[in-house]
Amino acid sequence: MEKNNKLPFGRKNYILMLSGLGVLVLGFIIMSIDPEPFGFGFLGLTLGPLVVMAGFVIQLFAILHNPKH
Repeated sequence: MEKNNKLPFGRKNYILMLSGLGVLVLGFIIMSIDPEPFGFGFLGLTLGPLVVMAGFVIQLFAILHNPKH
């Protein structure tokens, strides 16, 4: 008998969403700890935004991932 799952996402989707959220927060923390004035150093202009973009990519993958597999 097949179980009728009413939730739009599976357990793996929610785990990926939480990890993506953690990566997003980490990126914003990296940007905020830049020692240069106004955040114009390597951390604020390069590394932090790349980590934030990676977080958004993880979020997109988590939303589009098929929960049946």
